[in-house]
Amino acid sequence: MEYKITTATAKVAGMTKRIRALQGGTSASKTISILQVLIDLAQTDKTPTITSIVSESLPHLKKGAMRDFLNIMQGHNYYQESQWNRTDFIYTFKSGSQIEFFGADQPLKVRGPRRDRLFCNETNNLALETFEQLEVRTREFVFMDWNPSVEFWFYHDILGQRDDVEHIILTYLDNEALEPSIVASIEQRKNRPGWWQVFGLGQLGEVDGKIYTGWNLGVEDIPHEAKLVRYGLDFGFSNDPTSIVAIYQYNGGLIFDEILYQKGMLNSQISAVIQNQENTVLVVADSAEPKSIEELSAYGIPVIGADKGKDSVHMGISVVQDQQISVTKRSVNIIKEYRNYLWEVDKNGKVLRVPEHAFSHSMDAIRYGVRSLPKLVVPLTEEQRRTRSFQQAMKRKHKFKSGTKRERKFVV
Repeated sequence: MEYKITTATAKVAGMTKRIRALQGGTSASKTISILQVLIDLAQTDKTPTITSIVSESLPHLKKGAMRDFLNIMQGHNYYQESQWNRTDFIYTFKSGSQIEFFGADQPLKVRGPRRDRLFCNETNNLALETFEQLEVRTREFVFMDWNPSVEFWFYHDILGQRDDVEHIILTYLDNEALEPSIVASIEQRKNRPGWWQVFGLGQLGEVDGKIYTGWNLGVEDIPHEAKLVRYGLDFGFSNDPTSIVAIYQYNGGLIFDEILYQKGMLNSQISAVIQNQENTVLVVADSAEPKSIEELSAYGIPVIGADKGKDSVHMGISVVQDQQISVTKRSVNIIKEYRNYLWEVDKNGKVLRVPEHAFSHSMDAIRYGVRSLPKLVVPLTEEQRRTRSFQQAMKRKHKFKSGTKRERKFVV
């Protein structure tokens, strides 16, 4: 697929200052446009240069900017296999210029040799210290991009503090290459003020209705002492990915590790993925697909359907959020869904008790697995809380009335 030159691309190419900051909404072509400009510069350099493309982690890059880079190169027939170093993730152009990829979680790379150009992808996920270490080692200029879902250090430590900063806002309207169906999908969310402010208009704001908060997304690997206790499985096929999440218990909390996130998976392939894991534990799958569960069981997978009683979704979400949660850095899709897992909103902007489907696949798999675990505190429903509070109040009242003077001093 050939990538078109859009309004977004032209705006990016026209930036001239040292710090080139792109704030924008969903599908605004921020990353694609920056990559197109960097590729063009590397191809036409008279003197070889080095460009570093950095994101929060290498897995994040592989499934994001690196994949986009390779797609652009292949779509325009620029790509030469012999020029791509798959070990160090460096592409060398005929001009001698190179574009390299590495994660901000690699300290030696961050504090390593100088470069000519830098692109910090999804900068809001980087620490200010990391950015500064990279920026001071860059000769020409720095690109930054992000969705403005939360205020971060750029707004108070960079913007307005330096005279070499160029800051632009892009939206989906700057990306003429978007399919009409995607444009329609974006515009259907105009009734959600928080979402529309950030992802539609590209303006700084808070996204309404975020379901989960407070997760630790920085786990390098699964500790040896961690115990694998469940696999959560959400089925998908043509439109949605199949998601499998490994759930570990560790230090009083839970660790999630992404095993699978892929469309078009047959049940035979799903079973092979599970059987190829180092350890086997109970798989808790979406009970809406009993036939698939039966097939997996026939392949020898220990699998059961998730509990789907009344209010089970909301209850399961409450159970998950009440735990101390960590996620491995390589679990890119879990992290992406966590950041974008929102409650639905009606046409009047009222937040509903139903999760949006778009980023629910890993989240559903997690909920199935965690909800099935024994010895986890299951939150009470609102009705149960009221009943228990009343019962406890009556019990205290009875104690106070029936106790002696000496006893009453100690009744709380």
